[in-house]
Amino acid sequence: MFDDLFSTVTTDSAGTPTARASSPLAVRMRPASIDEIAGQEHLLVPGSPLRRLIEPAEGAGSTRSAPSSVILWGPPGTGKTTLAYLVATVSGRRFVELSAVTAGVKDVRQVVEDARRRLATGGDETVLFVDEVHRFSKSQQDALLPSVENRWVTLVAATTENPSFSVNSPLLSRSLLLTLKPLETDDVRALVLRAVTDERGLDGSVELDEEATEHLLRLAGGDARKALTILEAAAGAVLSDDDPATGADGTTPRIGLADVERAVDVAAVRYDRDGDQHYDVISAFIKSIRGSDVDAALHYLARMVAAGEDPRFIARRLVISAAEDVGMADPSALQTAVAAAQAVQLIGMPEGRIVLAEAVVHLATAPKSNAAYLGVDAALADVRAGKVGTVPPHLRDAHYAGAKQMGHGDGYRYAHDWPHGVAPQQYLPDVLAGSRYYDPSDRGYERQVAERLERIRGILGSDGGSGGTGMRPGREAAGT
Repeated sequence: MFDDLFSTVTTDSAGTPTARASSPLAVRMRPASIDEIAGQEHLLVPGSPLRRLIEPAEGAGSTRSAPSSVILWGPPGTGKTTLAYLVATVSGRRFVELSAVTAGVKDVRQVVEDARRRLATGGDETVLFVDEVHRFSKSQQDALLPSVENRWVTLVAATTENPSFSVNSPLLSRSLLLTLKPLETDDVRALVLRAVTDERGLDGSVELDEEATEHLLRLAGGDARKALTILEAAAGAVLSDDDPATGADGTTPRIGLADVERAVDVAAVRYDRDGDQHYDVISAFIKSIRGSDVDAALHYLARMVAAGEDPRFIARRLVISAAEDVGMADPSALQTAVAAAQAVQLIGMPEGRIVLAEAVVHLATAPKSNAAYLGVDAALADVRAGKVGTVPPHLRDAHYAGAKQMGHGDGYRYAHDWPHGVAPQQYLPDVLAGSRYYDPSDRGYERQVAERLERIRGILGSDGGSGGTGMRPGREAAGT
Protein backbone atom coordinates (compact mmCIF):
# COMPACT_ATOMS: atom_id res chain seq x y z
CA MET A 1 0.00 0.00 0.00
CA PHE A 2 3.02 2.28 0.26
CA ASP A 3 4.20 1.87 -3.35
CA ASP A 4 3.12 5.40 -4.18
CA LEU A 5 5.60 6.71 -1.63
CA PHE A 6 8.56 5.40 -3.65
CA SER A 7 7.76 6.83 -7.08
CA THR A 8 11.33 7.96 -7.63
CA VAL A 9 13.20 5.09 -6.00
CA THR A 10 13.39 1.32 -6.03
CA THR A 11 14.07 -0.81 -2.98
CA ASP A 12 16.25 -3.81 -2.40
CA SER A 13 15.30 -6.94 -0.45
CA ALA A 14 15.76 -5.12 2.84
CA GLY A 15 13.48 -2.30 1.74
CA THR A 16 16.42 0.08 1.43
CA PRO A 17 15.71 2.78 -1.19
CA THR A 18 17.85 3.02 -4.30
CA ALA A 19 17.44 5.79 -6.86
CA ARG A 20 16.30 4.85 -10.35
CA ALA A 21 18.15 6.02 -13.42
CA SER A 22 15.12 8.11 -14.30
CA SER A 23 14.94 9.72 -10.85
CA PRO A 24 15.46 13.48 -10.54
CA LEU A 25 19.08 14.57 -10.25
CA ALA A 26 18.55 15.65 -6.63
CA VAL A 27 17.44 12.09 -5.78
CA ARG A 28 20.25 10.37 -7.69
CA MET A 29 22.85 12.57 -5.99
CA ARG A 30 21.79 11.81 -2.44
CA PRO A 31 24.94 10.98 -0.46
CA ALA A 32 25.79 7.30 -0.19
CA SER A 33 27.90 7.85 2.93
CA ILE A 34 28.43 10.34 5.72
CA ASP A 35 31.53 11.66 3.96
CA GLU A 36 29.38 12.95 1.07
CA ILE A 37 27.11 15.03 3.28
CA ALA A 38 27.50 18.76 2.69
CA GLY A 39 27.32 20.93 5.79
CA GLN A 40 25.80 19.84 9.12
CA GLU A 41 29.23 19.02 10.55
CA HIS A 42 27.90 20.00 13.99
CA LEU A 43 25.59 16.96 13.90
CA LEU A 44 28.09 14.43 12.58
CA VAL A 45 31.10 14.69 14.89
CA PRO A 46 32.42 11.30 16.07
CA GLY A 47 30.23 9.87 18.80
CA SER A 48 27.31 12.19 18.12
CA PRO A 49 23.80 10.71 18.45
CA LEU A 50 23.07 11.09 14.74
CA ARG A 51 26.33 9.46 13.73
CA ARG A 52 25.62 6.54 16.09
CA LEU A 53 22.21 6.20 14.52
CA ILE A 54 23.66 6.12 11.00
CA GLU A 55 26.68 3.99 11.86
CA PRO A 56 25.72 1.83 14.89
CA ALA A 57 28.68 0.31 16.68
CA GLU A 58 29.36 -3.40 16.38
CA GLY A 59 28.26 -5.72 19.15
CA ALA A 60 25.10 -7.08 20.69
CA GLY A 61 22.60 -4.45 21.69
CA SER A 62 24.74 -1.67 20.25
CA THR A 63 21.81 -0.13 18.42
CA ARG A 64 20.15 0.46 21.78
CA SER A 65 22.76 3.14 22.52
CA ALA A 66 21.48 5.17 19.59
CA PRO A 67 18.36 7.33 19.91
CA SER A 68 15.08 5.63 18.99
CA SER A 69 13.44 8.80 17.71
CA VAL A 70 14.96 11.80 15.99
CA ILE A 71 13.29 14.98 14.77
CA LEU A 72 15.24 16.83 12.09
CA TRP A 73 14.33 20.51 11.93
CA GLY A 74 15.69 22.77 9.23
CA PRO A 75 14.95 24.82 6.10
CA PRO A 76 14.16 23.13 2.77
CA GLY A 77 17.07 21.57 0.92
CA THR A 78 19.39 21.18 3.92
CA GLY A 79 19.50 17.38 3.91
CA LYS A 80 16.73 16.13 6.20
CA THR A 81 15.55 13.43 3.78
CA THR A 82 19.15 12.59 2.91
CA LEU A 83 19.98 11.88 6.55
CA ALA A 84 16.91 9.67 6.87
CA TYR A 85 17.98 7.66 3.83
CA LEU A 86 21.47 7.26 5.22
CA VAL A 87 20.13 5.90 8.51
CA ALA A 88 18.64 3.03 6.51
CA THR A 89 21.19 2.52 3.73
CA VAL A 90 24.38 2.58 5.82
CA SER A 91 23.00 0.43 8.63
CA GLY A 92 21.14 -1.95 6.31
CA ARG A 93 17.85 -1.51 8.12
CA ARG A 94 14.47 -1.73 6.43
CA PHE A 95 13.21 1.65 5.29
CA VAL A 96 9.61 2.86 5.18
CA GLU A 97 8.63 6.39 4.25
CA LEU A 98 5.37 8.12 5.07
CA SER A 99 4.34 11.58 3.99
CA ALA A 100 2.30 13.46 6.55
CA VAL A 101 0.43 15.07 3.66
CA THR A 102 -1.12 11.79 2.46
CA ALA A 103 -0.82 9.27 5.31
CA GLY A 104 -3.42 8.75 8.03
CA VAL A 105 -3.55 7.08 11.44
CA LYS A 106 -4.40 3.75 9.79
CA ASP A 107 -1.24 3.93 7.67
CA VAL A 108 0.91 4.71 10.72
CA ARG A 109 -0.52 1.82 12.70
CA GLN A 110 -0.06 -0.62 9.82
CA VAL A 111 3.62 0.27 9.47
CA VAL A 112 4.16 -0.06 13.22
CA GLU A 113 2.37 -3.42 13.39
CA ASP A 114 4.39 -4.74 10.46
CA ALA A 115 7.60 -3.59 12.18
CA ARG A 116 6.58 -5.38 15.39
CA ARG A 117 5.97 -8.64 13.54
CA ARG A 118 9.34 -8.45 11.83
CA LEU A 119 11.14 -7.90 15.14
CA ALA A 120 9.23 -10.77 16.76
CA THR A 121 10.30 -13.16 14.01
CA GLY A 122 13.94 -12.04 14.02
CA GLY A 123 13.61 -9.76 11.01
CA ASP A 124 15.34 -6.46 10.31
CA GLU A 125 14.71 -3.31 12.28
CA THR A 126 12.56 -0.71 10.54
CA VAL A 127 13.45 2.91 9.98
CA LEU A 128 10.23 4.92 9.67
CA PHE A 129 10.77 8.26 7.97
CA VAL A 130 7.91 10.75 8.37
CA ASP A 131 8.31 13.77 6.13
CA GLU A 132 6.61 17.04 7.10
CA VAL A 133 5.64 15.64 10.48
CA HIS A 134 4.25 19.05 11.47
CA ARG A 135 1.31 18.31 9.15
CA PHE A 136 0.33 15.28 11.22
CA SER A 137 -2.68 15.83 13.46
CA LYS A 138 -2.47 15.25 17.21
CA SER A 139 -4.04 11.80 16.86
CA GLN A 140 -1.59 10.85 14.12
CA GLN A 141 1.37 11.96 16.21
CA ASP A 142 -0.03 10.13 19.23
CA ALA A 143 -0.18 6.95 17.13
CA LEU A 144 3.62 7.08 16.90
CA LEU A 145 4.22 7.16 20.66
CA PRO A 146 4.03 3.41 21.43
CA SER A 147 6.43 2.54 18.62
CA VAL A 148 8.92 5.13 19.86
CA GLU A 149 8.70 4.09 23.52
CA ASN A 150 9.04 0.36 22.72
CA ARG A 151 11.60 0.84 19.92
CA TRP A 152 9.47 -1.07 17.45
CA VAL A 153 10.73 1.38 14.83
CA THR A 154 13.52 3.91 14.56
CA LEU A 155 11.58 7.08 13.90
CA VAL A 156 13.18 9.84 11.84
CA ALA A 157 10.79 12.78 11.43
CA ALA A 158 11.52 15.83 9.32
CA THR A 159 9.98 19.29 9.61
CA THR A 160 10.57 22.82 8.38
CA GLU A 161 8.49 24.22 11.24
CA ASN A 162 9.57 24.89 14.81
CA PRO A 163 8.83 21.59 16.62
CA SER A 164 8.04 23.47 19.82
CA PHE A 165 4.86 24.67 18.12
CA SER A 166 4.17 21.95 15.55
CA VAL A 167 4.99 18.67 17.34
CA ASN A 168 3.04 17.30 20.30
CA SER A 169 4.84 17.57 23.62
CA PRO A 170 4.73 13.80 24.36
CA LEU A 171 6.39 12.95 21.05
CA LEU A 172 8.83 15.84 21.34
CA SER A 173 9.89 14.79 24.85
CA ARG A 174 10.62 11.25 23.62
CA SER A 175 12.67 12.41 20.65
CA LEU A 176 16.09 13.86 20.07
CA LEU A 177 15.71 17.22 18.37
CA LEU A 178 18.46 18.01 15.85
CA THR A 179 18.57 21.39 14.13
CA LEU A 180 19.99 21.53 10.61
CA LYS A 181 21.68 24.74 9.57
CA PRO A 182 21.18 26.41 6.19
CA LEU A 183 23.85 25.29 3.75
CA GLU A 184 26.68 27.66 3.00
CA THR A 185 27.24 28.69 -0.60
CA ASP A 186 30.44 26.64 -0.76
CA ASP A 187 28.54 23.55 0.41
CA VAL A 188 26.01 23.91 -2.40
CA ARG A 189 28.79 24.63 -4.90
CA ALA A 190 30.51 21.38 -3.98
CA LEU A 191 27.27 19.45 -4.52
CA VAL A 192 26.65 21.08 -7.90
CA LEU A 193 30.18 20.43 -9.17
CA ARG A 194 30.02 16.83 -7.95
CA ALA A 195 26.71 16.33 -9.77
CA VAL A 196 28.29 17.52 -13.03
CA THR A 197 31.01 14.86 -12.96
CA ASP A 198 29.62 12.01 -10.83
CA GLU A 199 28.35 8.95 -12.71
CA ARG A 200 25.17 9.06 -10.64
CA GLY A 201 24.58 12.56 -11.95
CA LEU A 202 25.43 14.13 -15.29
CA ASP A 203 28.57 12.00 -15.64
CA GLY A 204 30.59 14.72 -17.38
CA SER A 205 28.10 15.09 -20.23
CA VAL A 206 28.20 18.88 -19.76
CA GLU A 207 30.51 21.51 -18.34
CA LEU A 208 29.44 24.44 -16.19
CA ASP A 209 30.74 27.97 -16.72
CA GLU A 210 31.86 29.82 -13.62
CA GLU A 211 29.45 32.69 -14.30
CA ALA A 212 26.61 30.21 -14.69
CA THR A 213 27.64 28.49 -11.46
CA GLU A 214 27.54 31.73 -9.48
CA HIS A 215 24.13 32.65 -10.87
CA LEU A 216 22.78 29.18 -10.13
CA LEU A 217 24.01 29.44 -6.53
CA ARG A 218 22.34 32.83 -6.14
CA LEU A 219 19.07 31.40 -7.39
CA ALA A 220 19.30 28.40 -5.08
CA GLY A 221 19.75 30.51 -1.95
CA GLY A 222 21.30 27.69 0.09
CA ASP A 223 18.77 25.05 -1.02
CA ALA A 224 20.69 22.04 -2.36
CA ARG A 225 17.63 20.42 -3.90
CA LYS A 226 16.75 23.60 -5.75
CA ALA A 227 20.32 24.00 -7.02
CA LEU A 228 20.37 20.48 -8.46
CA THR A 229 16.92 20.95 -9.99
CA ILE A 230 18.07 24.10 -11.79
CA LEU A 231 21.26 22.35 -12.91
CA GLU A 232 19.28 19.43 -14.32
CA ALA A 233 16.94 21.77 -16.20
CA ALA A 234 19.86 23.75 -17.65
CA ALA A 235 21.71 20.58 -18.67
CA GLY A 236 18.57 19.25 -20.31
CA ALA A 237 18.22 22.45 -22.30
CA VAL A 238 21.84 22.30 -23.47
CA LEU A 239 21.73 18.59 -24.33
CA SER A 240 18.52 18.99 -26.30
CA ASP A 241 20.26 21.14 -28.90
CA ASP A 242 20.84 19.83 -32.42
CA ASP A 243 24.16 18.20 -31.54
CA PRO A 244 23.91 17.18 -27.88
CA ALA A 245 27.18 15.24 -27.86
CA THR A 246 29.44 18.18 -28.52
CA GLY A 247 29.51 21.91 -28.46
CA ALA A 248 29.86 24.08 -31.52
CA ASP A 249 33.62 23.56 -31.61
CA GLY A 250 33.54 19.81 -30.99
CA THR A 251 34.02 20.09 -27.23
CA THR A 252 31.77 19.04 -24.40
CA PRO A 253 28.61 21.19 -24.26
CA ARG A 254 28.85 24.00 -21.74
CA ILE A 255 26.12 25.42 -19.54
CA GLY A 256 26.39 29.19 -19.69
CA LEU A 257 24.64 32.01 -17.90
CA ALA A 258 21.96 32.23 -20.58
CA ASP A 259 21.21 28.52 -20.20
CA VAL A 260 20.65 28.88 -16.44
CA GLU A 261 18.43 31.91 -17.03
CA ARG A 262 16.49 29.98 -19.65
CA ALA A 263 16.06 27.05 -17.26
CA VAL A 264 14.51 29.20 -14.54
CA ASP A 265 13.25 32.68 -15.21
CA VAL A 266 12.94 33.86 -11.62
CA ALA A 267 14.19 32.36 -8.38
CA ALA A 268 11.34 31.20 -6.17
CA VAL A 269 11.51 33.20 -2.97
CA ARG A 270 12.12 31.02 0.10
CA TYR A 271 9.13 32.04 2.13
CA ASP A 272 6.34 29.96 3.63
CA ARG A 273 3.34 32.06 4.55
CA ASP A 274 2.25 29.48 7.12
CA GLY A 275 5.62 28.65 8.64
CA ASP A 276 8.67 29.95 10.48
CA GLN A 277 9.94 31.92 7.50
CA HIS A 278 6.75 33.95 7.52
CA TYR A 279 7.50 35.08 11.07
CA ASP A 280 11.24 35.48 10.47
CA VAL A 281 10.77 37.75 7.45
CA ILE A 282 8.08 39.92 9.01
CA SER A 283 10.22 40.19 12.15
CA ALA A 284 13.23 41.31 10.11
CA PHE A 285 10.98 43.72 8.22
CA ILE A 286 9.69 45.47 11.35
CA LYS A 287 13.12 45.51 13.00
CA SER A 288 14.65 47.08 9.87
CA ILE A 289 12.04 49.86 9.96
CA ARG A 290 12.68 50.34 13.68
CA GLY A 291 16.41 50.47 13.00
CA SER A 292 15.91 53.08 10.23
CA ASP A 293 17.51 50.87 7.54
CA VAL A 294 15.23 51.76 4.66
CA ASP A 295 17.09 49.53 2.19
CA ALA A 296 16.74 46.43 4.35
CA ALA A 297 13.08 47.25 4.98
CA LEU A 298 12.40 47.48 1.24
CA HIS A 299 14.25 44.18 0.70
CA TYR A 300 12.02 42.32 3.15
CA LEU A 301 8.96 44.04 1.71
CA ALA A 302 9.99 42.77 -1.73
CA ARG A 303 10.41 39.23 -0.39
CA MET A 304 6.91 39.25 1.02
CA VAL A 305 5.37 40.78 -2.10
CA ALA A 306 7.18 38.33 -4.41
CA ALA A 307 6.02 35.39 -2.26
CA GLY A 308 2.40 36.48 -2.49
CA GLU A 309 1.97 37.61 1.11
CA ASP A 310 -1.39 39.23 1.82
CA PRO A 311 -0.74 42.98 1.37
CA ARG A 312 -3.36 43.73 4.02
CA PHE A 313 -1.26 41.83 6.54
CA ILE A 314 1.79 43.92 5.61
CA ALA A 315 -0.24 47.12 5.87
CA ARG A 316 -1.54 46.18 9.32
CA ARG A 317 1.99 45.64 10.55
CA LEU A 318 2.97 49.04 9.18
CA VAL A 319 0.17 50.68 11.17
CA ILE A 320 1.43 48.96 14.32
CA SER A 321 5.02 49.98 13.56
CA ALA A 322 4.00 53.60 13.05
CA ALA A 323 2.34 53.71 16.47
CA GLU A 324 4.87 51.60 18.33
CA ASP A 325 8.22 52.65 16.90
CA VAL A 326 7.73 56.09 15.30
CA GLY A 327 5.13 57.36 17.68
CA MET A 328 5.02 61.03 18.53
CA ALA A 329 8.43 61.65 17.01
CA ASP A 330 6.49 61.92 13.73
CA PRO A 331 2.71 61.72 14.25
CA SER A 332 2.16 61.90 10.48
CA ALA A 333 3.70 58.41 10.13
CA LEU A 334 0.55 56.85 11.56
CA GLN A 335 -1.53 58.85 9.10
CA THR A 336 0.62 57.54 6.26
CA ALA A 337 0.35 53.94 7.46
CA VAL A 338 -3.43 54.09 7.85
CA ALA A 339 -3.77 55.73 4.44
CA ALA A 340 -1.58 52.99 2.95
CA ALA A 341 -3.77 50.28 4.51
CA GLN A 342 -6.89 51.90 3.08
CA ALA A 343 -5.29 52.41 -0.33
CA VAL A 344 -4.11 48.80 -0.57
CA GLN A 345 -7.62 47.67 0.31
CA LEU A 346 -8.96 49.94 -2.44
CA ILE A 347 -6.60 49.25 -5.34
CA GLY A 348 -5.14 45.82 -4.53
CA MET A 349 -2.00 44.40 -6.10
CA PRO A 350 0.32 44.78 -7.96
CA GLU A 351 -0.05 48.58 -7.69
CA GLY A 352 -0.44 48.26 -3.94
CA ARG A 353 3.26 47.50 -3.68
CA ILE A 354 3.98 51.16 -4.53
CA VAL A 355 1.74 52.38 -1.72
CA LEU A 356 3.37 49.97 0.72
CA ALA A 357 6.83 51.08 -0.41
CA GLU A 358 5.98 54.75 0.25
CA ALA A 359 4.77 53.89 3.73
CA VAL A 360 7.90 51.82 4.40
CA VAL A 361 10.17 54.66 3.29
CA HIS A 362 8.29 57.16 5.48
CA LEU A 363 8.42 54.96 8.57
CA ALA A 364 12.01 53.81 8.11
CA THR A 365 13.36 57.33 7.61
CA ALA A 366 11.22 58.96 10.31
CA PRO A 367 12.61 59.83 13.75
CA LYS A 368 11.74 57.13 16.26
CA SER A 369 10.17 57.16 19.70
CA ASN A 370 8.43 54.43 21.67
CA ALA A 371 7.60 56.76 24.55
CA ALA A 372 3.82 56.52 24.06
CA TYR A 373 4.06 52.74 23.81
CA LEU A 374 6.09 52.53 27.02
CA GLY A 375 3.78 55.03 28.69
CA VAL A 376 0.58 53.06 28.18
CA ASP A 377 2.31 49.83 29.23
CA ALA A 378 3.55 51.48 32.42
CA ALA A 379 0.04 52.74 33.15
CA LEU A 380 -1.39 49.26 32.48
CA ALA A 381 1.15 47.74 34.84
CA ASP A 382 -0.07 49.99 37.66
CA VAL A 383 -3.71 49.25 36.90
CA ARG A 384 -3.10 45.49 36.83
CA ALA A 385 -1.20 45.78 40.12
CA GLY A 386 -4.30 47.30 41.72
CA LYS A 387 -3.06 50.90 41.83
CA VAL A 388 -6.26 52.53 40.63
CA GLY A 389 -7.78 54.57 43.41
CA THR A 390 -10.97 56.55 43.04
CA VAL A 391 -11.66 59.33 40.58
CA PRO A 392 -11.17 62.71 42.32
CA PRO A 393 -14.60 64.19 43.24
CA HIS A 394 -14.11 67.36 41.19
CA LEU A 395 -13.63 65.25 38.02
CA ARG A 396 -16.70 63.07 38.48
CA ASP A 397 -19.77 63.34 36.29
CA ALA A 398 -22.22 65.92 37.69
CA HIS A 399 -24.96 65.63 35.06
CA TYR A 400 -27.31 63.10 36.63
CA ALA A 401 -29.80 63.86 39.36
CA GLY A 402 -28.32 63.90 42.82
CA ALA A 403 -24.72 64.07 41.66
CA LYS A 404 -24.16 67.59 42.90
CA GLN A 405 -25.55 66.73 46.30
CA MET A 406 -22.75 64.15 46.54
CA GLY A 407 -20.17 66.76 45.70
CA HIS A 408 -19.47 65.58 42.19
CA GLY A 409 -17.87 68.31 40.11
CA ASP A 410 -17.33 70.68 43.03
CA GLY A 411 -14.21 72.74 42.50
CA TYR A 412 -13.66 71.57 38.90
CA ARG A 413 -11.55 74.06 36.96
CA TYR A 414 -12.53 74.48 33.31
CA ALA A 415 -9.28 74.36 31.32
CA HIS A 416 -10.36 76.87 28.68
CA ASP A 417 -10.83 79.53 31.33
CA TRP A 418 -7.17 79.39 32.29
CA PRO A 419 -4.09 80.86 30.61
CA HIS A 420 -2.65 78.52 27.95
CA GLY A 421 -5.73 76.30 28.38
CA VAL A 422 -4.17 74.49 31.32
CA ALA A 423 -6.01 74.46 34.66
CA PRO A 424 -3.89 73.67 37.73
CA GLN A 425 -5.67 70.84 39.53
CA GLN A 426 -5.17 67.16 40.35
CA TYR A 427 -6.31 64.75 37.67
CA LEU A 428 -4.87 61.43 38.88
CA PRO A 429 -6.39 59.48 41.79
CA ASP A 430 -4.74 60.24 45.13
CA VAL A 431 -2.90 56.91 45.17
CA LEU A 432 -1.19 57.80 41.89
CA ALA A 433 -0.67 61.53 42.40
CA GLY A 434 2.63 62.62 40.85
CA SER A 435 3.04 59.48 38.73
CA ARG A 436 4.76 59.95 35.37
CA TYR A 437 4.06 57.53 32.51
CA TYR A 438 4.95 59.48 29.39
CA ASP A 439 8.60 60.46 28.99
CA PRO A 440 9.01 62.06 25.54
CA SER A 441 12.24 61.71 23.63
CA ASP A 442 14.27 64.55 22.13
CA ARG A 443 13.71 63.26 18.56
CA GLY A 444 11.61 64.83 15.83
CA TYR A 445 8.31 66.44 16.72
CA GLU A 446 8.46 64.89 20.18
CA ARG A 447 11.17 67.39 21.13
CA GLN A 448 8.52 70.12 20.86
CA VAL A 449 6.11 67.94 22.83
CA ALA A 450 8.73 67.55 25.57
CA GLU A 451 9.23 71.28 25.86
CA ARG A 452 5.48 71.96 26.03
CA LEU A 453 4.92 69.06 28.45
CA GLU A 454 7.56 70.43 30.81
CA ARG A 455 5.68 73.73 30.99
CA ILE A 456 2.31 71.96 31.40
CA ARG A 457 3.57 69.77 34.22
CA GLY A 458 5.00 72.86 35.86
CA ILE A 459 1.55 74.47 35.81
CA LEU A 460 -0.27 71.35 36.97
CA GLY A 461 2.20 70.84 39.77
CA SER A 462 1.96 74.43 40.96
CA ASP A 463 -1.52 73.91 42.43
CA GLY A 464 -2.68 70.38 42.95
CA GLY A 465 -5.55 71.37 45.23
CA SER A 466 -9.18 71.51 44.33
CA GLY A 467 -10.15 74.76 46.10
CA GLY A 468 -11.86 77.46 44.08
CA THR A 469 -13.27 77.31 40.61
CA GLY A 470 -10.68 79.65 39.13
CA MET A 471 -13.31 80.70 36.61
CA ARG A 472 -13.24 83.91 34.62
CA PRO A 473 -16.18 86.27 35.16
CA GLY A 474 -19.25 85.55 33.06
CA ARG A 475 -18.63 81.79 32.63
CA GLU A 476 -20.57 79.05 34.40
CA ALA A 477 -18.77 76.03 35.73
CA ALA A 478 -18.86 73.13 33.28
CA GLY A 479 -20.49 70.05 34.66
CA THR A 480 -18.31 67.56 32.83
